Amino acid sequence: MKFLLMTLITHQPDPITGVRESPAERLRRVIDTARLGEELGYDGFAVGERHEDPFISSVPPVVLSHIAALTDRIALFTAVTTLSLLDPVRAVEDYSTLDNLSGGRLELIIGKGNGAAQAELFHVTPDDQWDRNREGYDLFRALWRSDSVTWSGQFRPSLSDAKVLPRPLQSDIRIWHGSATSTASVEVAARHGDPVFSANVTYPIEPYAELIDHYRRSWADNGHDPADALVGAGTAGFFVAPTSQEALAAYEPIFAARHAFAQRTGLPVVFGDLADFVERSSALIGSPEQVIDKVGRYHDRLGHEITHLSADGDGLTAQDHRRSVELFQSDVAPVLRSQISSRPIGSASLVGM
Repeated sequence: MKFLLMTLITHQPDPITGVRESPAERLRRVIDTARLGEELGYDGFAVGERHEDPFISSVPPVVLSHIAALTDRIALFTAVTTLSLLDPVRAVEDYSTLDNLSGGRLELIIGKGNGAAQAELFHVTPDDQWDRNREGYDLFRALWRSDSVTWSGQFRPSLSDAKVLPRPLQSDIRIWHGSATSTASVEVAARHGDPVFSANVTYPIEPYAELIDHYRRSWADNGHDPADALVGAGTAGFFVAPTSQEALAAYEPIFAARHAFAQRTGLPVVFGDLADFVERSSALIGSPEQVIDKVGRYHDRLGHEITHLSADGDGLTAQDHRRSVELFQSDVAPVLRSQISSRPIGSASLVGM
């Protein structure tokens, strides 16, 4: 199994101290965590894309390019690239540049995006976001693969013998389709022979597992070898400590703050208390043994090869955050890597192409 550290770059007061970093300080912490991830041996680092409070992750290619300049090996992911909001021509220019700068370490996870702000900023609404996402993906894919693209569609001006520069280092980049509940997303992925990354963060496992089951059925229906289907999955929370008691004590105020935020903002409140959250959600909170068991149980249902973990230490001291990511790498990851096989990612996937 492979493990990504992932951030949406939330920018709000720390849930425990109440201190709010400047944007520069928050972004610097992202870069420092990515460098730590490479130092410790994590497989990848992922940056999400959001265009509203409380996030400052509006331009993943800029953040990932900075990370690329300061690292050598770690794979670079988007989580997700909101193609429904972007001009595919500019998106290919941005990510092709990043692909070259990083030595082919880039992998994309695409999605339609979410949040009310996108309607105001980009004039993308629930009525057209799926069509925009599908059209954007088709054009992005064509522009990445070909030096000459002639195209017409609904949402941007047509192209005639278009060539986007620079040409990417990877001639055929792996594009994951990120989805929480949408059968439309996984059906597009299955049709093109692409992998799926399940959000897997808001609810208990079953709705996500049903979506992955649908993906695998659609994959086979489209004539693909079932063994070639590739799945990743997110986690709802992350903190590892030597004992479960230590982990729960450290995470309790973080859960309480998130629970209060959800109630205040009208977000779904699915898990009533921390014990319920740890038991029924995908959160990896506990001792190394408990985390190993949890990932194994989720893998039995999802069959995923990649797991993303929160890169953020909000609500934790810097020492506790570092201890958690170190303990996962020393006591958890080696066991799961030996138990669950996974395909190469990032530049390692270029070998033999």
